[in-house]
Amino acid sequence: MEQTGAREGGPLAGPPRVRVPEQAGAESRGPAANRGERTVAVPGPRRTVRRSSVRGQILAALRAALVGGELAPGEVYSAPALGERFGVSATPVREAMQQLAVEGAVEVVPNRGFRITERSTRELAELAEVRALIEVPVMLRLARTVPAERWAELRPLAEATATAAAGGDLARYAESDRAFHGALLSLSGNQQLVQVADDLHRRSQWPLASGPVAGRRADLVADAAEHMALLEALAVQDLGVVSALVKEHFTGAAG
Repeated sequence: MEQTGAREGGPLAGPPRVRVPEQAGAESRGPAANRGERTVAVPGPRRTVRRSSVRGQILAALRAALVGGELAPGEVYSAPALGERFGVSATPVREAMQQLAVEGAVEVVPNRGFRITERSTRELAELAEVRALIEVPVMLRLARTVPAERWAELRPLAEATATAAAGGDLARYAESDRAFHGALLSLSGNQQLVQVADDLHRRSQWPLASGPVAGRRADLVADAAEHMALLEALAVQDLGVVSALVKEHFTGAAG
């Protein structure tokens, strides 16, 4: 029987699984098509996911594992191995991984599984440039037209990022960070813009291939502080500060 969830040649024991209720008739776990594949154990704490579908729960959990560095860039993970980690069959894992492949977070490796995309600092810089080209003009327009009280309503979202940053929780920070930026852009009334910007934002949060994401609490705290500073600049229509903050924010560690 395939030793799912362990490195090739390593022990089977791994981190505790997250149990997600299966739907009746779900595909049962079986041996991998290629019995010589390298399977990587998935570290990390137990996660509780509460979405309506198994696929949605697994997709959210995999995204959190990507941001938190639990899924290492360059490594190949099989659907059965990840299914064992999350306590589900391989089917919803494959479906979630296919979505991540569409987003560019993973690459399909035939008969083996999915390789986590290795990102470079150049790619991160390119993403920052594209985000700035899209969002800086929008922020400047909103600064001229949105009343100060609307910016004050977004303070709880900025505070949520500060709380996540103080705890060093990368996955939680990534989620709250996107919520904050999405709320800002939604004031433009352009949902296509919000969706495009969110996709770019998510891609900018994936871990770099050059090193781990641990020990970045100071970067997160500084990034979260820029959220509050941006709201203050928007409220007083300080266009120079708004432009500088947005550009600097995108080139930061957490963006």
